[in-house]
Amino acid sequence: MIEVKNLDKSYGKLHVLKGVSLNVQKGEKIAIIGPSGSGKSTFLRCLNLLETPDSGTINFEGTDITAKGTDINKIRQKMNMVFQHFNLFPHLTVLQNITLAPLTLKIQTKEEAEENAMKLLQLIGLKDKANSYPSSLSGGQKQRIAIVRSLAMKPDVILFDEPTSALDPEMVGEVLQLMKDLAHKGMTMLVVTHEMAFAREVATRVLFMADGNIEEQGTPEEVFDNPKSERLRNFLKAVL
Repeated sequence: MIEVKNLDKSYGKLHVLKGVSLNVQKGEKIAIIGPSGSGKSTFLRCLNLLETPDSGTINFEGTDITAKGTDINKIRQKMNMVFQHFNLFPHLTVLQNITLAPLTLKIQTKEEAEENAMKLLQLIGLKDKANSYPSSLSGGQKQRIAIVRSLAMKPDVILFDEPTSALDPEMVGEVLQLMKDLAHKGMTMLVVTHEMAFAREVATRVLFMADGNIEEQGTPEEVFDNPKSERLRNFLKAVL
């Protein structure tokens, strides 16, 4: 589904990604772990060109999205992103937030978009919040709405950039549960996360990034129970 080759990214003298390559198969759930500053979020944001890589290629479903003339907005419909800080529009109701993209891109009629949104809200138990504004919601509710807004586009893959790190601890569980439900339904997911228990339970593959490279990768059992590199062993000692 996604083929990344030799991705490089620098900010001035700071070399953030150093020739990262990765293949993602349909239905995979990939957890990306590693210390702060290792390039995890930058890598994720490069995948749908929210950050423009300096060199390297990204193929998504057979299209080289780094090529000139690629309609990146069309790509982002299929490769959606959920951010750390929700990014809901405060002046729009929950329903309007969810239906905005499908209506703007003319993917659905108003009736179709609203019907789909209400079904998704019912799915996460927040149908009664359809006409509420984001300011009246808890952090956990906002993040679940942000995930539903992504689902409303019917994407093939969702990128999650530390989706629980801005939440109070008691609200983390409800967001992780929704993500687990999506995983069980077969959604292809790449998740930058500090939630090691989630990575161990849900991921089909875990990537450990350090110093702008994928230092190690494997099944959760391989990465957490039999780490090969000293760097990964030290990281796991610090976080587990």
